[in-house]
Amino acid sequence: MFVPVWLLALAFLVCAGVFLWSYLLAAGKNPLPFPDRGSRIFAASSPEAKDAFVALLGRFGLKERFQFNSSGILRSIMWDGTIINWSPHDVAQKLGSATASIGLVTDMPEASANAAADFLRSRGFDARVVLDAEPELPIAFVVTNAMSGTVLNFRRHVIHLPRPQPVRNAG
Repeated sequence: MFVPVWLLALAFLVCAGVFLWSYLLAAGKNPLPFPDRGSRIFAASSPEAKDAFVALLGRFGLKERFQFNSSGILRSIMWDGTIINWSPHDVAQKLGSATASIGLVTDMPEASANAAADFLRSRGFDARVVLDAEPELPIAFVVTNAMSGTVLNFRRHVIHLPRPQPVRNAG
């Protein structure tokens, strides 16, 4: 049976690509925006503290992949999806001075945030939706007393957000 060389080469390239992507995914270095499992966000006390903490995480193998800054908010996105950020005082106040956030991916951030707030209120907790923390980004926050110092944020898939800035020597 004759098998064209180009077909063998194509099969080899596809297999090599799948193997490489699987390896990078297992090593926590997924080069693709899929899967988007949301994020875990931690707030630093100052821009200098954010930079120091990012450098410290890098020393222990969790390197910065991207920076994504908006509305005065400074963000470092690590290779595992963890975000270390610093927010100006007015943004922090809108979010109840939360020091952490659990980011969830949804097609309808505002509707999902309202549903989450309704759910939490039905369980006896206070919950309010904040839509204007970052006006240029489609992120809806739920501020609640169900978690100490933590808010929820709902956003669309990363492919629907503005492109972050890659960090040199990230990896």
